[in-house]
Amino acid sequence: MRPQTQDWQIELPRPYRLLLTVGWSFTESIGLPAIGYVLGQVLDGRNAAMLGGAAVLWLIAIVRKGVTGSVPGLVMISALVMTVQAAIAVSTGSVLFFLIQFPLGNLALAALFAWTAPTGTPLVARLAAEIVGLRQTSLRHPSLNSFFQGVTWLWASLFFLMTVGFSVMMVTERLTLFVLLTTAVTVGVVVVGAGFSALWFSAAIRKSGVGIRFATA
Repeated sequence: MRPQTQDWQIELPRPYRLLLTVGWSFTESIGLPAIGYVLGQVLDGRNAAMLGGAAVLWLIAIVRKGVTGSVPGLVMISALVMTVQAAIAVSTGSVLFFLIQFPLGNLALAALFAWTAPTGTPLVARLAAEIVGLRQTSLRHPSLNSFFQGVTWLWASLFFLMTVGFSVMMVTERLTLFVLLTTAVTVGVVVVGAGFSALWFSAAIRKSGVGIRFATA
């Protein structure tokens, strides 16, 4: 027997709280590390920039763990990827190994998403809860769990495809063009992937009969 809509609901924060939640999530995982990166670049060049960005992320993770008892998934992902990239760049000092960090970072993300996809807590579900403030007011709906597993596999596939693409570009393009292309491709893939994920989520909601409501507080 199909669950009634009123028995299964997704709860979102009010629009202003949603903006604050999303804004703070990206400030923690991208904005503050970027400041550390720029300061490092100004003080002592590329290696210091990489170390500065990674250090800021791990500091955020430590503070979050001490204050809230948990570390946001987006911060942890950013910290791990940035640490891998910094270790490669600093330990080798080679332009080739500096370039390798780009496909390796995406490969690490692909592996992380793929590792959680078949579990009961796929990574996208955790990120949705942390970044968007998405909450269910009752037990996890089977259709939504399938959606979160499927979209986690989608992101694992996207990051793997970027790994392959960046590996090819690394040996076929000049350094400046390679950096520009990796930035453009990354932004484009993230935007398209996020849009497709949102459409998929909307379709999953309609199909499952789950209701959506805004939190009262």
